[in-house]
Amino acid sequence: MEHGNPLLKNNDSPRFITFGEIMLRLTPPNYQKIRVANEFEASYGGSEANIALALANLGIDSTFFSVVPNNSLGKSAIRMLRSNDVHCTPVILSTPEETPTHRLGTYYLETGYGIRPSKVTYDRKHSAITEYDLTTVDLDWLLNGFDWLHLSGITPALSKGCADFILAMLQKAKEKDITVSFDGNFRSTLWSWEEARDFCTLCLPYVDVLLGIEPYHLWKDENDHSKGDWKDGVPLQPSYEQQDEIFEHFVSRYPNLKCLARHVRYAYTGSENSLMAFMWYQGHTFESKLFTFTILDRVGGGDAFASGLIYAMMHHYKPMDMVNFAVASSVIKHTIRGDGNITDDVESIRKVMDSSFDIKR
Repeated sequence: MEHGNPLLKNNDSPRFITFGEIMLRLTPPNYQKIRVANEFEASYGGSEANIALALANLGIDSTFFSVVPNNSLGKSAIRMLRSNDVHCTPVILSTPEETPTHRLGTYYLETGYGIRPSKVTYDRKHSAITEYDLTTVDLDWLLNGFDWLHLSGITPALSKGCADFILAMLQKAKEKDITVSFDGNFRSTLWSWEEARDFCTLCLPYVDVLLGIEPYHLWKDENDHSKGDWKDGVPLQPSYEQQDEIFEHFVSRYPNLKCLARHVRYAYTGSENSLMAFMWYQGHTFESKLFTFTILDRVGGGDAFASGLIYAMMHHYKPMDMVNFAVASSVIKHTIRGDGNITDDVESIRKVMDSSFDIKR
């Protein structure tokens, strides 16, 4: 299953770091809608935090950087990550003077059932991470000693300060020869597609591993953008030939890209889906198996795919095993309540890869 990985300097015990917002998640129990709910289940999540948590559970030395209010909510969120072996030493506990509204971002989740899809409502404006002056962060200190940096297209949508900090992190990571993964993760409730595309275009020259490209019509370049059958957008459910063409277009434009991957979802109902994925690596496009499953909690499925791929790359899996492990990680997350993939047994993911569902004794 393993082979050498040219992306990593430290092939024995790589160190991972990510930056993003962790939020309070409030969910009505028993698939209720918010308008009739009398109580909410509280947990914590956020794309980058989910990936740090998943990797830590699989044994990776994983660090999360963020800004949270120095109150019970902020401390509780960090305590949850620490309980999952995520290092949170760099996390800033802000004061009311540093972040005037002094709040932790929140989101509400109505869990879908059957033909009714899940629905997310954000309440994260003026959260601590958006108000803190990130220009005061010492990036040399923050990134010192790390081998892999992961960032997403969600955090820069929160504020100009967050967007500027993401670009500064990308530039510093390249100076330090750190492997960089970036997940497009478009959120239409946070910014427009044009804003997301324009920012992604700025990031691409610094990225080694690109994930979640499906929402973007490639990059901001009207001349190149007008060419090809995919000119009106990357298909949500492409054929192998379509995806291979898109991958090749990316790597011809950005030769710094070493790996591109996206998962493809087939949603039959809110409770039953199938997943597969495409990955470009070492000059070839690979297509995973198709997995069909019943959903307990869909939120965080894309993050589990990303963490699965990162883990597989860190452990030098062969390309087909990399992409199948990533999809299997996402599939197993759909059976776990909460944002994060708390699977701490790699063999469980491998069994999903092999479609082996015997009881573990």
